[in-house]
Amino acid sequence: MYKLVGTVFAVMFFCVTGPARPSNDGKMPAMSWVNTNIVRNPFAMQPVKVLPPVAPSNAPSAPSEEWQPPVGPGRQAPVLTWVPLDNWASEHGVGKPHFLSNSPVTSYSIGSSNGVMILSIGSRGATWNGVEIHLGSEPQLIDGQLCLYGPDLQKNLEPLLCGPPLTFRPADPVIVIDPGHGGSNVGTHSILDGRFEKEFTLDWAKRLAPLLEAEGWRVILTRTSDTYVTNADRVTFAGKNHADFFVSLHFNSLAPDKIPAGIETYCLTPAGMPSTLTRGYPDPWSAHFPNNAFDVQNLQLAVRLEGALLNATRMEDRGVCRARFIGVLREQSCPAVLIEGGFLSNPGDAREIETPAFRQKLAQAIADALRLKPETGNQKPEPVGQKAETGSQKAEVGSPKPEVGGQKDESIILESGTNRLSWP
Repeated sequence: MYKLVGTVFAVMFFCVTGPARPSNDGKMPAMSWVNTNIVRNPFAMQPVKVLPPVAPSNAPSAPSEEWQPPVGPGRQAPVLTWVPLDNWASEHGVGKPHFLSNSPVTSYSIGSSNGVMILSIGSRGATWNGVEIHLGSEPQLIDGQLCLYGPDLQKNLEPLLCGPPLTFRPADPVIVIDPGHGGSNVGTHSILDGRFEKEFTLDWAKRLAPLLEAEGWRVILTRTSDTYVTNADRVTFAGKNHADFFVSLHFNSLAPDKIPAGIETYCLTPAGMPSTLTRGYPDPWSAHFPNNAFDVQNLQLAVRLEGALLNATRMEDRGVCRARFIGVLREQSCPAVLIEGGFLSNPGDAREIETPAFRQKLAQAIADALRLKPETGNQKPEPVGQKAETGSQKAEVGSPKPEVGGQKDESIILESGTNRLSWP
């Protein structure tokens, strides 16, 4: 009798606390249960019915005591447990996941008024309204339930499925456009004729600036000529100019491999998650950088821009990716993304990138995604708001700081019909 009671108690304790995932360095990170104000599990489990015999669990091994989630004022601690998606959906008022198919992989969908996400068992690849995103951990079937790792729920699903719209100051919103490379830092080069990436990124930025200005943005470029600018100076420049957004423009290469092609958009990896790409750099899951304060907005902005670029170009979707090694993003004090507009190592992509018409198409896609005023005509407008009556300014790093007007407590709402963005 006592043995049966003990077994029931042990199984119920395991199900309530939930299994967790090991860290990427081979060590087993741990939840902290000491301060419940710092680390909490908001996902209530369903009542457990214990039926003999108890089947062994297929859950990943539990964490150890070595890693504590980074937590600070106004910061939400990562929930380092595997959570049944049914329970999470109920807690957050979204539709429960639906089974889609067992072939070629077992996949599920989950949706809200914001859109639909498709998840696959054993794959970090997911789609949000048709745009690929990269999860931190592969969804798992644990004891027959579809489960996601806590940081993915907090930093991927919640911002997209549950996030409110992004608000802008009503006048003079500032965006810093960063043409990658410059001067002695040439970037990669075209497989067709050896032309440098720095040339194409600057042209892209100069095409984008007037389009954004027409929408009411104050646009500032980190460089307007073939000059060398350090990543640190680009970050400082954005901060001094009170940027509301920072968008860095690049083109990709995996030379000598000519096969990879397409567009991808990067934002900073949230604490508690592995990066999509490391390029051999350390990827400490516990790291927390200043730009991690904008994890939600970074993802929402990246998804919005990636989708707009794909719709405009019909290029291959390489997805919204996360990385920690990108220095121009880590220290930003505003939502920030880096766009790779195609592969100069791929002959097809390079042929497109070298045409002014294609670079204009890339610029127009970004401007459309960041439109502040409603469209006219028969088309249903995606954004809602009004144009701020402002001028524009392009400046080199080190130029005098422009005066920025407007008040933060009033807002214009930028809303997409497929995914919504929220300002912190």
